[in-house]
Amino acid sequence: MMVALLIWQGFLTVLVLVLAVTLLALARQIGVLHERTAPIGDQEARPGLDVGQTVPRLVLHTLEDKPVIIGDALQPGHYQMLLFVAPECPVCKRVIPVAREVAASRGFEFLFVGDGPVPELQDMVASRPEMQGVPLLTGVELGLVLQINRLPALVLLDERGVIRVKDIVNTRRQIEDLLDTVPVAPKVERVETGVISHAAV
Repeated sequence: MMVALLIWQGFLTVLVLVLAVTLLALARQIGVLHERTAPIGDQEARPGLDVGQTVPRLVLHTLEDKPVIIGDALQPGHYQMLLFVAPECPVCKRVIPVAREVAASRGFEFLFVGDGPVPELQDMVASRPEMQGVPLLTGVELGLVLQINRLPALVLLDERGVIRVKDIVNTRRQIEDLLDTVPVAPKVERVETGVISHAAV
């Protein structure tokens, strides 16, 4: 009986020692993690580029993998009108034909910028005739630069790549009111909707 009791006490002693070592190891790891995640000072949020600022030169690609340059110089008096859309955005489907029509009437080069996986964007274009014939750019770079967080968003760039319009749009009235703040491009130099500009590489 005494032997069994001594064995049991020895077992408990070993168990306590193992638990103590484990706790020390965990405490050390917590300290290491605390050092790695310690605050490094106030972090200033970087807002996206806004009206009046110039978009950096970015090379994006269409669904057909053709490169298109955004932020490159355009012909004098020309504008690039970008509509940010996504397959799961119900409002986008209503705004797409309106935006395309308004862009054509004002002589603006019109481009879609898609947010989402390429296969879903391809299905979106295939199922909507009003999107066909207009380049749809993929990639998240432009959306990150402009901090586009809600859709559909309309951005208008002038001949120097300066943002002239940037806002969320839901109706024709909103689109027209925004575009009324910039002069209409000359009709004789009108850019046909769906044609990739000279900015394409």
